[in-house]
Amino acid sequence: MKNKIQPKVTLVGAGPGDPDLLTLKGVKALAEAKVVLYDALANEAIMNHAPKSAIRIFVGKRKGRHSYSQDQINQLIVDNALTYGNVVRLKGGDPFIFGRGSEEIEFVESFGIPTFVVPGISSAIAVPANQGISLTKRGISESFWVITGTTSERNLSADIALAAKSSATVVILMGMSKLAQIVSLFQKESKGETPIAIIQNGTLSSEKFGIGTINSIQEVVAENKLSNPAIIVIGEAVRERNKLKGFYKEFASNKVCARE
Repeated sequence: MKNKIQPKVTLVGAGPGDPDLLTLKGVKALAEAKVVLYDALANEAIMNHAPKSAIRIFVGKRKGRHSYSQDQINQLIVDNALTYGNVVRLKGGDPFIFGRGSEEIEFVESFGIPTFVVPGISSAIAVPANQGISLTKRGISESFWVITGTTSERNLSADIALAAKSSATVVILMGMSKLAQIVSLFQKESKGETPIAIIQNGTLSSEKFGIGTINSIQEVVAENKLSNPAIIVIGEAVRERNKLKGFYKEFASNKVCARE
């Protein structure tokens, strides 16, 4: 007699890119998967933790190229769980940080399928840390904002204008296409000399880094050919970057560019 299929869905955060930053719990979940539905991961070596027999379904999204709509992904998760049992939905970073993970969980649970979540290391925190940028520091920054640069309507998030008024460190994901608008918002708040860093392909061997001020960063981007996928970090915490200490006494309006 065949064993009855016991559907189960585990949402796993793959981390910021470096495969070594996948959590142990994520590794264990992948090792038990019958089906893996995975995003456009920064490093597909993470998929090696799944059994060779596991069905692999790419459902990733890149700018201007979506293999599946979100509704189709939701249905694929459910269909595969009911057919094969143990499904892992693998998402970059942390699935609940601009990853639509909560939408997927809600849809799956509406079918009575048990769900589990394995948090991932968010690129919003790990990528700056990898470059020696601490988002909070006593006496420098008491808080930080993590904001999507581009909303679902393809507009600049209104929260960035609010963040520009604060003294907090501001981390912007998916914001490179809106960089000129972001710069303008901070300049309107008289923050042209505020330090800003842009980190492309964070935690990967192909990582590129540019640092400057609000006034100079667009030139830095052009000189270093920085583009998506990249994270933007704005605030005095950038000036305190460990790798700059003892090397630059004056930040002022001078720009610093590096490829590291």
